[in-house]
Amino acid sequence: MLKLKSPHEIKELQLCLEASETTRPCISVCAGSGCKASGADNVIASLRKELEKRNLAGTIDLKSTGCHGFCEKGPVMIVWPEKVFYNGVSQSDAKDIVASVMNGHKPVEKLLYKDPNTGERVLHEHDVPFYARQQRILFGNNGKLDPKDIRDYIKVGGYHALGHVLTDFTPEQVVESVKRSGLRGRGGAGFPTGVKWEALRKSAVRPRYIVCNADEGDPGAFMDRSLLEGNPHSVIEGIIIGGYALEAKEAYVYVRAEYPLAVEHLSVAIQQAEKAGLLGDNILGTKMSFRIHLVQGAGAFVCGEETALLASIEGKVGEPNPRPPYPVQKGLWGKPTVINNVKTWASVPVIINKGADWYASIGTERSKGTMVFSLVGKINNTGLVEVPMGITLREMIYEIGGGIPKGKKLKAIQIGGPSGGCIPASMIDLPIDYEALTQAGSMMGSGGMVVMDEDTCMVDLARYFMEFLEEESCGKCFPCREGTQRLKDILNRISQGKGTEEDLELLDDAGWMIKETSLCGLGQTAPNPVLSTLRYFRDEYEAHIRDKKCPAKVCRELIVYEIDETICDGCHACVRVCASEAILGEKDKPHEIESGKCIKCGACIEVCQPKAVLVH
Repeated sequence: MLKLKSPHEIKELQLCLEASETTRPCISVCAGSGCKASGADNVIASLRKELEKRNLAGTIDLKSTGCHGFCEKGPVMIVWPEKVFYNGVSQSDAKDIVASVMNGHKPVEKLLYKDPNTGERVLHEHDVPFYARQQRILFGNNGKLDPKDIRDYIKVGGYHALGHVLTDFTPEQVVESVKRSGLRGRGGAGFPTGVKWEALRKSAVRPRYIVCNADEGDPGAFMDRSLLEGNPHSVIEGIIIGGYALEAKEAYVYVRAEYPLAVEHLSVAIQQAEKAGLLGDNILGTKMSFRIHLVQGAGAFVCGEETALLASIEGKVGEPNPRPPYPVQKGLWGKPTVINNVKTWASVPVIINKGADWYASIGTERSKGTMVFSLVGKINNTGLVEVPMGITLREMIYEIGGGIPKGKKLKAIQIGGPSGGCIPASMIDLPIDYEALTQAGSMMGSGGMVVMDEDTCMVDLARYFMEFLEEESCGKCFPCREGTQRLKDILNRISQGKGTEEDLELLDDAGWMIKETSLCGLGQTAPNPVLSTLRYFRDEYEAHIRDKKCPAKVCRELIVYEIDETICDGCHACVRVCASEAILGEKDKPHEIESGKCIKCGACIEVCQPKAVLVH
């Protein structure tokens, strides 16, 4: 059993593991949630079976790793030491992959990434355009290590920062390093991490607590979950260093129960750290004692707000409380508490290892380091992207994301989760940092980024997010409880063609009222989708109200389906899929749609080959 008794033994073990490493090939398969959904488990099973069949189990290693980021092309894998990158792998490819490793590592051509612009095959991961512009400080090791093997983490330098801190730093020096690095909270508000830690240290109250906020509830966001799934020890190491710096003895990681893989890997990692002497009493032979507890949340979006999260840990209803007092003054069980996001904690060991000045050299003047985004929506390359602060939206969308599918035009980008704002395509050169996004009417949030093309109705989008936020409001304060419902009702009315000119002023007034008077961050940011779309896409609202038309042809009450008889060949395909039996006409003769029966589901458009179904 691995048992480390001093900080020096971490470095010795790392060197020992590196020395024992040979040039033996290793096939590292992404087994994160995204690739699992694409069949990664079957690929791994097929590879294992093929290796056993050829008696190569001791000659070629097979490793299940965390998320590599390129979810659009999953399952993905890397063959080491040549670093050959394969994408879109299926279980039927196992034989070819193993054979290629045996035969001098000649790559399987069909599995290499194909650049859509040049048509050329790309051999290595770092040359794939999706990865080339990234700077993966937090996610760089995901493709190298087994998240359930602490030795893999130590081999890539893991827990070296902890040993360095316990040997060479005072708690005050750790806080000063984090403060000098410019690290800001990666959970949404972007508050300077070092300043928060410094504020807690000023309190004489004991005990002190640490909380890791892993309650990632934004639709389409999976950054924190993937980091916990793929490299849980990086988060644990950051939390332990925080415990030393803040002189705390206990920490709580609050993670959603809907993320079973993250919960499993984090649980295993905590147990391994305890057995290795990195958690518990007299850590690494020092006087430091520290423990980490795992708490599973029930999926309430409002529990991402820090005071509601604390209430949930205490076994109370997850509702926010007024601030001040802030958690650093009076938090968990009334004691001083520091709460930081998963990505924030994982950044701490990097700052210790690389230095505060090195970290501060990345990014912009006020937004330092890298940020991890989940890039989703109408974009060719979906997945997790880690980039330096200050990169432009244009670089994100077109260089990393590969542009908009099917030659469509970019319309908007929503950043910051459901309560983030929508930035129009005209602002494509906007730098991505805290101040620029806030000024544009959006926010960094936890890193969700949804791309929308010309077929997106901005009124419908705002309506969708308001429905989500109204449902997730805890109802404790009147502005959020009643205000989000009111905004939703107005948006529903407008999308149905029943809106009035006065509704636009009402949306704006109500939105600002909710922002300024709500109790917590949920209510204070909830109007952002409405206010930002009103600001940049007011013409769409006016078209819904004045012309009773939806320019994007999305809102059902404002569109009409009809069949162009000069194009229709009477193939009957639309008749077969029409659930409401609204399409009339004999086979081989032009059809027509009975508007009274048509439910505007769009099924006829999908199957019509001559494109005779029109929408007005």
